[in-house]
This record gives sequence, structure tokens and C-alpha cells, in this order.
Amino acid sequence: MFWLVIALLLFIFQILTILIGEFRHPSKAMAWMFILFVFPIIGFVVYYFLAKEYSQRKKVKRKGLRLVNDIRYIGKNHKTSKTLDFEEERLIGWRHEPRLFSLLNNIPGSLITTRNEVRVLTNAHQAYPAMLEAIGKARQHIHFEFYSIRNDETGKKFQAALIQKAREGVKVRCIFDGIGSYQLDSRFIEELKGAGVEVYIFLPAVFAFFDKRANYRNHRKIVVIDGVTGFLGGINIGNEYLGGDAKLGFWRDTHLQLEGDAVYSLQHTFLTDWMFVSGQRLAEPDYFPEHDYPARKPVQIISSGPDAHWDAILEMYFGAITAAKKRVFITTPYFIPDPSIIMSLKTAAISGIDVRIIYPQKADSRLVGYASLSFMEELMQAGVRFYAYQKGFAHAKVVIIDDLLACVGTANMDMRSFFSNFELNAVLYDKDTIHRLENDFLLDLKECVEVKLEVFERRSRLKKGKEVFARLLSPLF
Repeated sequence: MFWLVIALLLFIFQILTILIGEFRHPSKAMAWMFILFVFPIIGFVVYYFLAKEYSQRKKVKRKGLRLVNDIRYIGKNHKTSKTLDFEEERLIGWRHEPRLFSLLNNIPGSLITTRNEVRVLTNAHQAYPAMLEAIGKARQHIHFEFYSIRNDETGKKFQAALIQKAREGVKVRCIFDGIGSYQLDSRFIEELKGAGVEVYIFLPAVFAFFDKRANYRNHRKIVVIDGVTGFLGGINIGNEYLGGDAKLGFWRDTHLQLEGDAVYSLQHTFLTDWMFVSGQRLAEPDYFPEHDYPARKPVQIISSGPDAHWDAILEMYFGAITAAKKRVFITTPYFIPDPSIIMSLKTAAISGIDVRIIYPQKADSRLVGYASLSFMEELMQAGVRFYAYQKGFAHAKVVIIDDLLACVGTANMDMRSFFSNFELNAVLYDKDTIHRLENDFLLDLKECVEVKLEVFERRSRLKKGKEVFARLLSPLF
């Protein structure tokens, strides 16, 4: 009897710990409680070590760099978000969207910059040559940060390029995520270091289980060349992004090449991450050089992560979707939205807005695939249209809202990207780039099959059961 009481008290303690720790995310709390009921002790141990929330000031301790200090090196004529208004020629359409503009304009540490050039890179076949060309032209420094880099033909090609530049005297710094790049062997890294490349692993996997921060991964993909050219988007470094995965086949993705003021924001994000992994504070003027790009294309870089006070990317998505007047186009490899996104999509569709979502027919994870399917029926009943990409694996992370804005970056439309990962997105405001991305979306639709509600509702009970089970666990993915 005594041990039964002890076990009951321990179980109650575990439940209370989860409820208190996850009070901001009820669905996540329910998922962990489900695991706790199935695996009473093991579930709590896993929760304690892998998922317990931590605050920016007490646990992560990302000290030092502040964007407001770094941008003092930007030229006097550079207009920050504090001086932009609705009369700006490039933002003239925003005079009818003051609420959304105010939201975007007030995201902490995220400037709307105007002196930029933007190039959309469709798939790795365009992105890799562009990145390698920029690396080859580097004269001062290369900052190279990826969630995943493989020790394969593609990875070795980038390794060779970085080693060559380091031997030429260019300062090369690399950050790789400890989980995303866990297959990267020590020899690959030692070869980089041997040539003078500085390499740090973000929360190494070998210590992951014993580190309460291990659930929080660095999902960013950043390349900065000499502080004036930058890249970000959905593409990591590996053969699979060139279609080398036998299971997934063709890999559909979207990346961006930026030049101009927006690169300062990419640089700031990298240097903040660099300080986190290395303890080195780098904020010299050389990292934010002057340039002469004209004010052509407004770009806003938004970073988010568990170290921030606000869920900036989620809030941006929610605000943009609720402001839509004509259409919302979304491409995402994983669709596990939080309740606010579900409500915004349903409300938009019921209001007569054209809401279309492309997702991959072939999922790289069965559990995630079933979880994604579990959200579709209620949204289709509201008028949201889903399209299953047939050609291969749709890995792009793109959101297009009317002619107002488009968003490209690392964040998936899922709760891990919203709440757990360190992510980075670019919000694009110029119509040429928006129309280019919209055209790509319409071309992708030709490679899709629309999911019809009447057919979807007739799926088997077994499949529905798998979806329910996956959805219960989905907040943990």
C-alpha cells in the first residue's frame, strides 16, 4: 500500500510538472501526458531531459549582440523601419493595411530594409552553383550555417570550396546543428579545421540526451559572404537536395540570394548564433560594410526561436493570413499548425479567400505525414484546398499573401518551427519577386493532385486511427 501511494504521488507530480512546464501550449501538454500514461516513468524522464521549456535569460544566455548596436555601421542614408511609411513608393500598397504593417514593423530586431537585390533560386540545382560562386568570390569572410550537411559528394564539394578559401586567407566560420548533422563524421570536420576553418556544432548530439536544451534545434540555413551577399531558404547541403534520395526522388525547394541591407540582418543572426556556440563576440564594422545598392526591393528578415520573448514567425503568419483579401498560397513539407493558424485559415476560406496548400504526397516521415493529414478534413470543410505534390518531395517553405508579401525561409508550417526551433525567414515586399514566387506556385500545382473532400472522407478507419494517434503526438515533432 505504501509503495502504491508513493507511485500515485510520483505520477501526480509528473503530471503537474508537465502542466506547469507547458502551460503556454495545451496541445503539447496533452501530448506529453498521453506519453506519460503509456510510459509512466520513461515518458517523464524523456520529457525532463528533452522537452522542458527554458527561458532566454536563465538558460540559453545568448549574451551580447544587439541589432540596434550592429546597424550603427549602416550608412546615414539607409532607411530603417522607423522611417518607412505608407508613402514609400515600394510600399504604397500598404496604406490600406495599417494594422498588418504595424505588426510587421514592430517585430523586435527585424528591420524592413529597402536597398536590396533579391534572386529566387528554385531548387538546389540553382542554389548550389550560386552559393559556390559567391564562396569563390569571397575576399574577407565566409559565414556558413546549416541545420544539415552531409559527408557525400555535395557536402565534399562545399567542404573543398571552404578549405580553398581558408587557405587563401579568407576567414571561414561554420555552424552545424548537432542533430541535423549528426551523421557528419569527425574526419570531415577535422579536415575543415586543419585548413583553418573554424567549426562549431550547435548542441552536439553526443550530449543531447543530458542537455535540457536538446529539443531546441538550429534549423537555420545561412551563408554570408563579406557582409554584402547572403543566402537563406529551405535547402541544406546534401545529395538528396539534388534528387539523390531513392525514396523521395526529385526535391522541390526554394532558396533566396540577397544583396544589400537585408544581409546585415543575416549577418547579425549568424554572429548571434556564433556567440552562442563559441563565446566570441564579433561586431566589427567590417562585418557590416557600406554598399551602393539602390532602394529597390524591400526585405525583412525575421528570426525566431525558444530564446525569444515572442513567436515572431507564427505571429507574422497569423497576421498576414488574417489580412488576406484575395488569396493565400502555402507550400510546406510538414503541416502541423497550431490552433491560431487553423482558425485563420478557416476564417479566410469561409470569407471567400482562395486558400490553397501544397504538401508532399511522399512524406519523409510516416508519423509526420499522418499527423499532417489529420488537420485537413476540418479545413477542407471550411473551403481550404489541399494539393498533394506528386513529382517528388515538396520541401519549400513559401507563403504568399495577395500581392502584399511573400515569405521564404526555414520555418515549416508546424509547431516545432513555431515554438522549438531556431528559424529564419525573409518577408519580401516587391511585386516582381511576389509574382515570381506565385508563378512557381502555380507551376507546382500542375505537378499536384487536388485532394477532394468527398474522397478524403471515405478513407479507412485504420488510416483515421493512425491520423488520430499521430496528431496526439504531433506537438512533439
